[in-house]
Amino acid sequence: VKIIRYVVGLIFLMVVYLIGWPVSIDPVAWNPPPAPALEGQYTVNDYLAAVDIIGKDDGIGPEDVDVDDEGRIYGAYEDGRIIRYSASGENLGVFADTKGRPLGLDFDSDVNLIVADAVKGLLSINKDGLIHTLATEINGIPFGFTDDVDIGPDGVIYFSDASDKFGAQDYRADLFEHRPHGKVLSYDPATKKLTLLLDGLYFANGVAVDPNGQFLLFNETYDYSVSKYWLQGPKAGTREKIFTNTPGFPDGISTGSEGIFWIAMYTPRNADADALSPKPFLRKIVFRLPLFMQPAPVRHGFVLGID
Repeated sequence: VKIIRYVVGLIFLMVVYLIGWPVSIDPVAWNPPPAPALEGQYTVNDYLAAVDIIGKDDGIGPEDVDVDDEGRIYGAYEDGRIIRYSASGENLGVFADTKGRPLGLDFDSDVNLIVADAVKGLLSINKDGLIHTLATEINGIPFGFTDDVDIGPDGVIYFSDASDKFGAQDYRADLFEHRPHGKVLSYDPATKKLTLLLDGLYFANGVAVDPNGQFLLFNETYDYSVSKYWLQGPKAGTREKIFTNTPGFPDGISTGSEGIFWIAMYTPRNADADALSPKPFLRKIVFRLPLFMQPAPVRHGFVLGID
């Protein structure tokens, strides 16, 4: 009898916990379109199998890479280190340590490495590895998750703040909540002017500027979309979605040759996550579960090119 009471009590406590324990999210219902199958133009291939791997055992999570005027390669790691490599891939040591979580990287015309650091904000690192903070907030609201960065032909820096509510350690919370906490901003080093271009975005992630400076593209990871924001011309200041219902979670975006923009998908869409999308109450319950019981990304990254 005591064992039965114990089991019943334990079950009762578990139910109370799953239904009523306070959580940091306030989820809203939404209905994502059915995920496209990985076939046709999305058919899995082995094109990336031939790439050279650099710094395989040097650290975790090199989110972005960039190359300086001498052809050296820089990678930003999860523990705050930015490691420099030779053009052939030899580890040349730690260039700088932001003590945060460096994500996006881009060199400016003076060979300063501009860094979007999820913890420290928008940074500039000179050739000697000296770190200077450019911006950490907009209109009194601190950046929560400075994510990606790209520099236009006029030297203006464009960057994203994925979420001003949840930081890098809580990115899953932003997915479960699905409220628009993201921003795209610009910073002009000549005038030190910081400008909010767009807010109310669903995890604003990768940004890439058109080589002619006419527009920029940005990803909304948890909206499965890519948008164009016009910087010049009659549409300046307006936004249009150019790619909706992506087959994966869009992450970084880079400007390639011949007008191609390359979009990194860090994992395909998750059927369980999509099924929970219209059910905010259930999302709260699942969010309370241990991580191993929650929907998780699979180890299947891929890249899409769009013109």
